[in-house]
Amino acid sequence: MMNLPTTPSDLDLLQLMMAGDEDAFTMIYRRRQGGVYRFALHMSGSQTLAEDVTQEVFIVLMREAGRFDPSRGSLAAYLYGIARNHVLRRIEQDRLFVPLVDSPEDSAGISATLIADGDPLGDLTRNETIQELRQSILVLPPHYREVIVLCELQEMSYVEAASVIGCAVGTLRSRLHRARALLVERLRAARARNSDSEEVKPARCFA
Repeated sequence: MMNLPTTPSDLDLLQLMMAGDEDAFTMIYRRRQGGVYRFALHMSGSQTLAEDVTQEVFIVLMREAGRFDPSRGSLAAYLYGIARNHVLRRIEQDRLFVPLVDSPEDSAGISATLIADGDPLGDLTRNETIQELRQSILVLPPHYREVIVLCELQEMSYVEAASVIGCAVGTLRSRLHRARALLVERLRAARARNSDSEEVKPARCFA
């Protein structure tokens, strides 16, 4: 590999990759694979789909790296955009809404990023299980789900998230506001159902 800064940028690595440097591709993969996988996982709820989409994203990068335009956003946003297209296509085809299996790493990220003082969503997520939160996100319509995943869970800036989705920043802000409100409604409904089930328990029968 050519002489590079101690921490080469994605663009540096991409240029080397396009020149035939396999190590550069490996570095991009190791740097970006986790985020792409988590995005696909939180969007679909399916580990299998997330693994398939992640593989597809990097195959596309190898084959079509020249299509990346740095003037339109970062390489990370470009990869998320590819992942988004694949995930939405698969969701439409398969209608996959599979419950996620709790993972300590992902759980920490979800609980930390969605909690904010003085915020209704934050107040609710403090007391909900990760499973309930994940399920509430999964039942949001995809165009609301993706803004929650990108901005709240992946912690992307509005500009970056808008470039992934291909919309104006104002549109993204509006969708995120609505998505958070819907998520609050879902979580409150889930809490109410749980409270009702705790209060109404079948009496034990004795012979």
